Amino acid sequence: MRLLIVEDEKELCDTISKSLYESGYEVDTCYDGYEALDYILTEDYDLIVLDLNLPGMDGMDILRELRKENEETKVLILSARSQIIDKVEGLDAGANDYMENLSSTRTGSRIRSLTRRKFVQKDICLHCKDIKFDTKKREAYAKGILVPLTRKENGILEYLLLNQGRPVSQEELIEHVWDASIDSFSGSIRVHMSSLRKKFKAVLGYDPS
Repeated sequence: MRLLIVEDEKELCDTISKSLYESGYEVDTCYDGYEALDYILTEDYDLIVLDLNLPGMDGMDILRELRKENEETKVLILSARSQIIDKVEGLDAGANDYMENLSSTRTGSRIRSLTRRKFVQKDICLHCKDIKFDTKKREAYAKGILVPLTRKENGILEYLLLNQGRPVSQEELIEHVWDASIDSFSGSIRVHMSSLRKKFKAVLGYDPS
């Protein structure tokens, strides 16, 4: 899944980003309000972690602009503003959750909760026939046997399992599984998909595609 972290304190932003990346997310970061709005209106994110006190443009104004165009993307506000009125204003403007105590562990937990809600997924394990993916441990299984996957293969499998029942295009996978640095014409996605299918076929005895 692809996230955007908007936080003007670079060290804090990078710490949160590193923690989320290690948890299996693809993460873009920015430290300025106007840059954040440009990212938000041009890219497709599963969730946005948004600070309110930003240079250039206030986070609350960014949130309102987002909701004019997009009501689907989840938004988690991270802010030192702890007054009840600030929380109410943020939630009324369209945020899905609000945290004032910044912690990588708690942030990761809230993000997992919000993204599961987006896909109406209550269990941390996703299933499709003989395939299972544990979204917390980031582990894949076929017929109960652990299948070692790369980071990108984990991301592809998770997104496909979350979107069972409908076709998923290469462009959509790139938008949700890769960060902003990927070339949309890259053949990388085909290489990863081929590797993923071979690994599962070796255990299942058939091509799961």
